[in-house]
Amino acid sequence: MDGTYSVDKVTERAKRIHKKQIAWRRHLHQYPETANDEFQTTKFLRGEIKKLGLKVLPLKMKTGLLVELKGAKPGKTVAIRTDIDALPILEQSSVPFKSRRKGFMHACGHDMHMATVLGLASVLKQFKDELQGNVRFIFQPAEEHPPGGATPMIANGALKNVSMIFGLHVDPHLATGKIGVRGGITMASVIDFDLIIHGRGGHAARPQNAVDAIVIAAEVVESLQKIVSRETDPISPTAVTFGKIEGGTARNIIADTVVLTGTARTLSALDSRRLPKLIKRIADNICKAHGARAEMKIIARYPVLHNSSKTNRIFERNFRRLFGGGKVSETEQTLGGEDFACYLQKVPGAMVRLGVMNKSIGADKSWHSPHFIADEQALFFGTSLLTASVLDYLNS
Repeated sequence: MDGTYSVDKVTERAKRIHKKQIAWRRHLHQYPETANDEFQTTKFLRGEIKKLGLKVLPLKMKTGLLVELKGAKPGKTVAIRTDIDALPILEQSSVPFKSRRKGFMHACGHDMHMATVLGLASVLKQFKDELQGNVRFIFQPAEEHPPGGATPMIANGALKNVSMIFGLHVDPHLATGKIGVRGGITMASVIDFDLIIHGRGGHAARPQNAVDAIVIAAEVVESLQKIVSRETDPISPTAVTFGKIEGGTARNIIADTVVLTGTARTLSALDSRRLPKLIKRIADNICKAHGARAEMKIIARYPVLHNSSKTNRIFERNFRRLFGGGKVSETEQTLGGEDFACYLQKVPGAMVRLGVMNKSIGADKSWHSPHFIADEQALFFGTSLLTASVLDYLNS
């Protein structure tokens, strides 16, 4: 049986906290901190949680926060995760609360996520006497930087006794007032890696006496693209991308070492296991052909993000209860990665997309854009949805 609650109570209490959420969000937006350096962000979150009188759980990590709200009656424990880190991006938006830290920006909406979950904590506390179970709030660092913050959070007990986990991510391609869900495989498995090509340096005028790591690296990059067209199933999306190449010291010196910084992504669990071996095999053989050596370092591996259809049904039915029909879309599959997938390997759950697009204010730029803007009205919809979903799940 579905959990019962008053729709009017949920939306009224979410409306009451909305202005405060905007203030939280704007403060966090002005002071972004990147992965594992979220010290002031953590301090701010801890201060707000302390004001709410919620229990902070022990956490042996430099940044991040674990918080628990115990209901009046015993029952299950549901977790809600928000990421807290920003990106090394120079903000170019025109909002009056733009980043005060030059070169850093909340360009993926994690400030919106934090404000939503803080609001959720505030609203759920008012429902404490109706809660049959507990709520675990996970304020996770380092989502944007491999190997991510999910695994250490899990090691610190974030999922202890948790039977389901909810995740939320803003979506600038979905209008405010709508949500997106998808069951099953939704986001890619990600293998972040470095390839180091070891050659032999020399003078540019005497290439026969050297082993040119730059020329070999170029061949490696080009050849690895054939993995997608010839080594994997063509109906299973896969991508191998190099975002950075570093090597050489001067135009007339043949480089002895080149570092290729890459990422491989796939929606196939089988290909996720195969990709590192394929990359290493190709790089090894090209290097051997030219008298060089390839070294591969795996920086991080994220699993495929697999959403629970049961959790999605909770999101769908509660959004309909709150705001009527026709406002839930099916999210497309993407080769984007999320370490929220690590939690989903341990317990069932799902990540819902929260619409933040509002073209009238310019809130239609994609994630990681220096012009990224989110419609703050979405905070109300996200808080209402998560509140109703927690009440539904725990009180069922």
